[in-house]
Amino acid sequence: MTKIIDPYGTELVEDYTKAIKEFGLEVFTPDTFPEPNRVMRRGVVFAGRDLKIIARCIKEKKPFYALSGIMPTSEQIHLGNKVVVENLAYFQKHGAITFILVADLEAAAARGVSLEEGRKRALEFHIPAYLALGLDPKKTIFYFQSDNKEVVHFAYEAAKKITLNEFKAIYGTADPGRIMSAVTQVGDIIYPQFKERMPGIIPVGLDQDPHVRLTRDIVNRMKKKKFFAPSSLYHKYTPSLDGSIKMSKSKPESCISLPEEPKVVCKKIKKALTGGRDTLEEHRKLGAMIEKDMVFELLKQHLV
Repeated sequence: MTKIIDPYGTELVEDYTKAIKEFGLEVFTPDTFPEPNRVMRRGVVFAGRDLKIIARCIKEKKPFYALSGIMPTSEQIHLGNKVVVENLAYFQKHGAITFILVADLEAAAARGVSLEEGRKRALEFHIPAYLALGLDPKKTIFYFQSDNKEVVHFAYEAAKKITLNEFKAIYGTADPGRIMSAVTQVGDIIYPQFKERMPGIIPVGLDQDPHVRLTRDIVNRMKKKKFFAPSSLYHKYTPSLDGSIKMSKSKPESCISLPEEPKVVCKKIKKALTGGRDTLEEHRKLGAMIEKDMVFELLKQHLV
């Protein structure tokens, strides 16, 4: 059984094939969407939900949206965040109305970051960084959870559609702050449909799948409102440079932040875990263990 994967942990996924089966996901292949981007072609994007609906929207030029979020718990982002923006930019290029929510309420409830500090970090760094990484400012809608009363109201309605035991089954815990942040995320995911019902896709890491599953369950219980259940697209985690956990700002010596001084980055990469064997003879005979080589992973996911 795969360990519980949630938005708050740092563990890597040991077997993505097993995760696909256990989570009931669709396998992603590069021919799923037209003109797949680099991370789609290289197998960094590996699975999703209801991808054919989005592929049809792209082909037939029907309205759909792409949505992801900014968690302003730090004054920087890292390479793992970059993959999300690449996929958002891909869908934006292919006609998606693009929404970026600043999860300041979630940062306050689950991580203890004040609303004032979360807003400051988002405005001074996160939003400019997302634009610098390829989003079109004229085609991207940014908003703060704390400013969006419609989302907060919908979160209250969503909370009435799920039991405590169901929440525990999805998230592994039922901490009050996390319940509040999770139902707010449901409101965020559905928010683009408040004015016009349309399909949407959420390109994220697998750790965000609990939010997607919860949203799909709640939408299914609100049939009269005729919301589309969100589609989702999942990419593999960028591992920490020592290969022990997913890349996280909580482990700065194994994390490449954006921005970061080139000399510091070089020093970190030189200390990264590689796929070398125990002896030179073994290495010549068997070759490198590519699956354990973090430098190769950096090249595959980000640098070439």
